Amino acid sequence: MQSRRILMLAAIAALALPASSRAAILFQDNFDADHTANWQATNPAGSTSDVFFDYSTVGIPAAPGGVSTRGLKVQANLPPNGVLSGNNVSPLGLSLPAEYTLKFNVWQNTNGPFPAGGNGSTLLTKASVGASGTNDEFAGGTLNGVQFSDTGDGGSSVDYRAYSALFPHGAGGVLTPADGVYAAGTGATANNNADPYYATFGANTPPAAQTTLFPQQTGATVVGAQAFAWHEWVITKTNSSITWSVDGKTIATVGSNLFPSSFGPTIGFGQADINATSSSDANAGALQFGLIDNVVVTDVVPEPTSLALLALGGLPLLGRRRRA
Repeated sequence: MQSRRILMLAAIAALALPASSRAAILFQDNFDADHTANWQATNPAGSTSDVFFDYSTVGIPAAPGGVSTRGLKVQANLPPNGVLSGNNVSPLGLSLPAEYTLKFNVWQNTNGPFPAGGNGSTLLTKASVGASGTNDEFAGGTLNGVQFSDTGDGGSSVDYRAYSALFPHGAGGVLTPADGVYAAGTGATANNNADPYYATFGANTPPAAQTTLFPQQTGATVVGAQAFAWHEWVITKTNSSITWSVDGKTIATVGSNLFPSSFGPTIGFGQADINATSSSDANAGALQFGLIDNVVVTDVVPEPTSLALLALGGLPLLGRRRRA
């Protein structure tokens, strides 16, 4: 009886631990050191990336929980190229299991003045699961897995985007509200910043230090836009769905019916333009980019309720073994 009681108490204590404490870290990088050699990048014409960018040079504060102001900087369709483009940056040699959670901080920067934004200010910062690591991973090029992105300035009719490499609506087509993937619903505005669902975001002003450097950086972004603030993105892939949340708010969930057969082994980050013309703004190259920081990939652990059911299901075995 005493041994059974000890085992029961141990099981209860294990269930009391936070789920996050039992998640194994599969990959992480906070970019505080120059790990350029640990990443592989595709940078077609008009695109560029920097794994060790000091973003304080453009007035941006350290990401939440970060130590330094170093991060991954991604840019696409820089002037004067004027081509539909996107890039991808993936950890070198990373091969992930079927289920995992990707968590990281995102800052989107673009050129003003606001709320309208300057010339060519609307670009996408994106993250992919199921990336190949060798392709550009954007809707106008080659996409291998499932991708989530948004426009920093809220300057598109489709500001929050989910893509599947299946492209059920044709080559490069974004998943629509009718597909039922957006948490805002199936209405016409469910993936637009103007939808009330996104009202907790936006109305952000460029950092004061950035305005000093670039006088055009004035005003505030529209409600629902993501630029000029650090946000936490979490993408969780299971065998049945892939869910994207921003600051704890679910944005989209893609079911397994939209998982492509081309699903790759890794993750990817990047920037893409939804237009083939680049900005004519003289400062666009310095101001239009996405930042990624504090990347952590963990395995997926059962929900506490599942663990409890598992433990309760196993406890009768203890009794049976004791009586055997």
